[in-house]
Amino acid sequence: MKKFVLYILLILHSSLFFAQKQKFTHQDSLRGSVTKERVWWNLLHYQLDVKVDIQNKYVSGSNRIQYEVLKNYQTIQIDLQDPMQLIKVTQNDKNLKYKKDGDAYFIYLNETQNIGDQNEIKVYFQGKPIEAINPPWDGGFVWKKDKDQNDFIANANQSIGASIWWPCKDNPYDEPDNGVDIMVTTPENLTDVSNGRLMEVIHNDNSTKTYHWKVTKPINSYAINVNIANYVHFNYQYKGEKGLLDCDYYVLPYHLEAAQKQFEQVPMMLEAFEHWFGPYPFYEDSFKLVEAPYLGMEHQSSVTYGNGYSNGYLGNDLSGTGWGLKFDFIIIHESGHEWFANNITNFDAADMWIHESFTTYSEILYLDYHFGTAAGNEYLIGYRKKIKNDRPIIGQYKVNDRGSNDMYIKGAAMIHTLRQIINDDEKFRKILRGLNKDFYHQTVSSKQVEDYISEHSGLTLDTFFDQYLRTVKIPVLQCNITSKAIKYRYKKVVDGFNIPVKVYINDEAIWLNPTTSWQEIQTSKRAHIRIDQNFLIELSK
Repeated sequence: MKKFVLYILLILHSSLFFAQKQKFTHQDSLRGSVTKERVWWNLLHYQLDVKVDIQNKYVSGSNRIQYEVLKNYQTIQIDLQDPMQLIKVTQNDKNLKYKKDGDAYFIYLNETQNIGDQNEIKVYFQGKPIEAINPPWDGGFVWKKDKDQNDFIANANQSIGASIWWPCKDNPYDEPDNGVDIMVTTPENLTDVSNGRLMEVIHNDNSTKTYHWKVTKPINSYAINVNIANYVHFNYQYKGEKGLLDCDYYVLPYHLEAAQKQFEQVPMMLEAFEHWFGPYPFYEDSFKLVEAPYLGMEHQSSVTYGNGYSNGYLGNDLSGTGWGLKFDFIIIHESGHEWFANNITNFDAADMWIHESFTTYSEILYLDYHFGTAAGNEYLIGYRKKIKNDRPIIGQYKVNDRGSNDMYIKGAAMIHTLRQIINDDEKFRKILRGLNKDFYHQTVSSKQVEDYISEHSGLTLDTFFDQYLRTVKIPVLQCNITSKAIKYRYKKVVDGFNIPVKVYINDEAIWLNPTTSWQEIQTSKRAHIRIDQNFLIELSK
């Protein structure tokens, strides 16, 4: 069962620097905070039953929500975004009254909610979900045709939220302890692929069939997906750290041969990531790659793929070094999210860096494992040119604010810098594996992750994380060089910033321990100094 951590302790660690001026609405607060209508109940299980009417781009169905009562309260918040509509709510077959407040529905329970009880409500819904224009970034449903004119349907809703198409507790802090059952009804000639394992296919009397998928582990709401197409299936069993892992692949028929070749990278990915991060977190629910009508996303145990069966990011190397063409970006990056996003999930959207920084760094670690440390380093250094420093990586808490997209590459560069400071890859690896073991299937705050790394590295990293996560400033090592000495100090840093840095003085590697006060190192002649490129630190002379 997923451990609950006191809400107040997790959210008080807000951004310390460069408070953002963005204005947030009442709806942002309803979506992004743990309201009093959410905090009193622990989510246990969803039973989601949906019918997808492709011709009318319409979704309807019900969600049976099982929960445990943590404190006495009589109103429950369920989220469902317009234009979807909640049409009825029942408990013990009796209709319940509710009030709509934007995208939140406040449902009034008739029966007394006693602490420790396990109860359920059933929510009925229908409507035309938001249609994605540029998936997966803007989010919504995707209604397309494959080149044989068969329907090709999927959802992608990480940022916009799962409540764009089904009613749920649409906040990342709480996941269903006992997983979810997903029933999707499709036309008879098509196949649905969702999360977890396929339990049965029911052939109905009206030229439709219903696919029943079961997830046994906690799952974040945005990861729950439907993929409807004329799929063909092939599979593979990977011998991993926890035994045999079922790997299932669903692709369009005319891509079968290309997929069989390209997906040979899956066991390579699993081997590298189990080495660095520990066992794949969802052996019980299997691993799947599913072709989708958009680039791809990290749906738990049902990773979607649309990268054109080529290496790189749509055939391009994001780093400009050549190393980005050694692997399929979507297979590696989106699968990396199984560890960071799906196993370890941010408690608040403001801490999305936990998902994206570590997963971007998984690309570097994949290269490191299969092609050597120098390859991973070069890729990371080349990739860093995409850092914008537009706003802090950590967003505003309690308003569903993700912070800067620098959480990807700047966050990965921060982790890479941390790896250099630790200066012990085995210790670094133990920390990554420890995070996935000690926070197994939990939602966590940035502070928890920061404190864990500090404790297990034996380093004091408060100002390190404040600098890279909560400001837009890149640390600068300022040097004054004379004929006999180098004076140095940090500038453009938070108070107390003092991480060690590896430099080369006349090509000799030396570790310095700068602070914001001037220090001096003697030299026998006028020296040339450069910073090891693996550190996200700039040099000013």
